[in-house]
Amino acid sequence: MTALQNEVSSDALLARILASLDDDKAEDVVTIDLRGRSSVADYMVICSGRSSRQVGAIAEKLTERLKQEFGRSCKVEGKDQGDWVLIDASDVIVHVFRPEVREFYQLEKMWMPAGAGLTTRKA
Repeated sequence: MTALQNEVSSDALLARILASLDDDKAEDVVTIDLRGRSSVADYMVICSGRSSRQVGAIAEKLTERLKQEFGRSCKVEGKDQGDWVLIDASDVIVHVFRPEVREFYQLEKMWMPAGAGLTTRKA
């Protein structure tokens, strides 16, 4: 990790990720606060793209922006298929799905605490 990466708070990283997703017209963006519940990350963001092409483009633009602005290289899985792309930005994990795949896996239900509401931003 570089000094710049150490200086970026998980909240600042989350804000930039959400702005990037908004810029690229990601749909049904959900943020799940994992602080105190998981050592994997502070936040998980789940969103949808309308097609495999848009899913790949959202993921590519996001990783480019994080590298350029924060010097953060992200681990990316699934970009070639375009059904579900996982982006590991250390403190924030991002899942970009095609809607049908998202509905099948229902990650929101797995990670949300019982009785908690989702923080959703509709496009």
